[in-house]
Amino acid sequence: MQQMIVVDDIDVYIEGGVEGSETIVMIHGWPDTHRLWDAQVEELKDRYRCVRFTLPGFDITKPRRAYSLDATMRILLHIVAAVNQKQKVILMLHDWGCVFGYEFYMRNKALVSAIIGVDIGDANSQATDRSRTFGQKMMVSGYQNILSLAWAIGGPIGNMITRGMVNAMKVPAPKEYISSAMNFPYYILTAGAAGSYRSLVPFFPKVPMLFIYGTRKPFMFHSTQWRDKLAAKEGCKVVAMSTDHWPMVRDPQRFNEVVSEWLEKPAAKEEAAGEDAAA
Repeated sequence: MQQMIVVDDIDVYIEGGVEGSETIVMIHGWPDTHRLWDAQVEELKDRYRCVRFTLPGFDITKPRRAYSLDATMRILLHIVAAVNQKQKVILMLHDWGCVFGYEFYMRNKALVSAIIGVDIGDANSQATDRSRTFGQKMMVSGYQNILSLAWAIGGPIGNMITRGMVNAMKVPAPKEYISSAMNFPYYILTAGAAGSYRSLVPFFPKVPMLFIYGTRKPFMFHSTQWRDKLAAKEGCKVVAMSTDHWPMVRDPQRFNEVVSEWLEKPAAKEEAAGEDAAA
């Protein structure tokens, strides 16, 4: 049975769990909505209380607005406080959801028991930047600048540019929920608007973490140093999947197996560098 509450004008969906179940707060990225986690909720709701929502500014039915980092953190804090039943929560994060979720953890460590990060590690670090070729750096700046421009233009043209990029990147998200309004993080990132993201705290967890990433993409969003350091940490695990940026959608069965196994039995150190078949 699904329950819906409204927190700071954000529709928050709560599904599953029994008395005393841990709560998993699922946060998506671009250009997705809460629907990204459909297969994960279906798999986990018998054992966990699954909480998901569409990020502020990403809901096509709500007014267009750019949310600063601090404003986003306040909303996440209010949502977690509304659903956590006075217990720590598990964060399941993807793409911009990782950026926001990692920052939330760094600001509110007492509220988080574990983290599942998908495809985004130390994306903005110097180590990640150095690991990319000139061509890869051009690809990154290219798509970010295009999405930033689409936000600035807005309206039908901005939507057309955004959906053109979605098609070019073969994004699995339903097109009817996608608009240029979702691009505001790229505008903030590239234009330094709405306070920018300069205050982001470098992320490395002190709680158990599962990091899953896809290998079939033109560049990575983490450095090998960050990945290997995380994999060597007790209670943490790194799993590479033979998918693109959306492993939870491309191979939900394998993704759910990895997540369920790790949640039920935190990874041993010798298992921390486990990988699926090579790309």
